[in-house]
Amino acid sequence: MIHEVVATVVAHHDAASGYKLLELDVPRKALDCRPGQFFHILCPVDAQNQPFLRRPMSIYGYDRDAGRLSFLYKVTGIGTAALSGLAEGDRLNVVGPLGNGFTIPPDARHLVLVARGVGLATLAPLAQEAQRLGRGLTAICSARSPDHLMSIDHFRRLGAEVIPVTDAEGTSDPAHLRRILGGLVEKGEMDMIYTCGSNRLLKLCQQIGQEAGIPGEIALEQQMACAIGMCQCCVRPFRRDGAVVQERVCREGPVFDIQEAMEW
Repeated sequence: MIHEVVATVVAHHDAASGYKLLELDVPRKALDCRPGQFFHILCPVDAQNQPFLRRPMSIYGYDRDAGRLSFLYKVTGIGTAALSGLAEGDRLNVVGPLGNGFTIPPDARHLVLVARGVGLATLAPLAQEAQRLGRGLTAICSARSPDHLMSIDHFRRLGAEVIPVTDAEGTSDPAHLRRILGGLVEKGEMDMIYTCGSNRLLKLCQQIGQEAGIPGEIALEQQMACAIGMCQCCVRPFRRDGAVVQERVCREGPVFDIQEAMEW
């Protein structure tokens, strides 16, 4: 079920360089969520920022019993700039949960997450679900520098083996990541691979998956107007059964089979 509800800000603070963590109190009816889903947020309007459309935002964390919903986002434009001014007690209109989320196959005993930047926010609920199901988990977290790394402690609290890599330290290049992933394959510690965040990571995970016969999923980001599949704003191409098909990221996604995704 999709719900339009009014949430209350309970916390809002800096999470890393240029990123903020927004925590909301939300009616429980809107928290029947799955990892990889998103909400469509009506950003506030002020004298400096007047966003017209809602903004899609991946779920960073949710707790139905506590009535809590959180988002980790980067301040990049008018919409997120408007969100960044929210304070404790402010109200926010949100619609969701929306889209199709990640799946964890019953026989997948060890999951590998590979993400960069705010893509880590999208994969955080998947780590939470892996812990609940008792699955092994490795999280490879990529960023420009150690100051830009996010969610390291969060993933560790969820029982993940965390491997941080950064541009500044020269550890985030594809060759090094391939060695890390290849090592996990050799040890039998990768039954499923998930990613979000860049073309470079998409290509690498596709190659590893094809070579080792390991399935995977990717969460895609896309501009959206309606977020319910009517406006066709978020249509993009996918490879399927030897042909190229067009799918709506908001409706058929935002999570897709990693081998079907095409570079953008």
